[in-house]
Amino acid sequence: MERRDFLRFCAASAAATAATGPALAADARPQLYGKVKLVGADGAPLRAKAVPAHRNLIFHYPYASTPCFLLNLGRPAKSSVVLKTVDKRPYEWRGGVGAQRSIVAYSAICAHKLSYPTRDISFISFRAETSARNRHANVIHCCSEHSQYDPAEGGRVLAGPAPQPLAAILLEHDAATDELAAVGTLGGEMFNEFFAKYEFRLALDNGGQVKRAVSGTTAVTALENYCRQQVKC
Repeated sequence: MERRDFLRFCAASAAATAATGPALAADARPQLYGKVKLVGADGAPLRAKAVPAHRNLIFHYPYASTPCFLLNLGRPAKSSVVLKTVDKRPYEWRGGVGAQRSIVAYSAICAHKLSYPTRDISFISFRAETSARNRHANVIHCCSEHSQYDPAEGGRVLAGPAPQPLAAILLEHDAATDELAAVGTLGGEMFNEFFAKYEFRLALDNGGQVKRAVSGTTAVTALENYCRQQVKC
């Protein structure tokens, strides 16, 4: 969201909590982490207008070991969607950013069995086309158990066994510079389960620093350049 919209959103959430007290305490509030600027492979700030449509892009946030998808849907995302976490906590996702509000970001950790893109292989990615196992177009599809998520509607589950939407990555768009930054998450984070399940591998891949927070900048790269093989189904 635009910076002023994001600040207004956070202020409204805080005011609502203060006004209604425990009644809203169960809501899944935004989890704010350090503001991290998205940059290209050359280290230059990534402009929203330079994000290609319908292409899998990956970056890491809020930890160096937690991958995320950056997607330009090529059309405006839905402006407001009310979703629920696996433990029934409601939250409101407020659409994409950029001139067309078509740019969105999500944790690339599947909400079912925590499949995620590694340097070797990825079972999860955005699919613009349908297939024998994917009757929905323009979805994030995990081939491990065929969970499918709608990136235009907050990552809600369209098919498969996933018990909740993908956690959204909150983006901040500077309209003056067209630059993008990640500032937090919204929805059901799976980080603790992810760290516990893949602790050994994540330690090997990240020099033992499994929970090192990303700071300053995070590089965005095409998924095909990040991992050696993409499984499609």
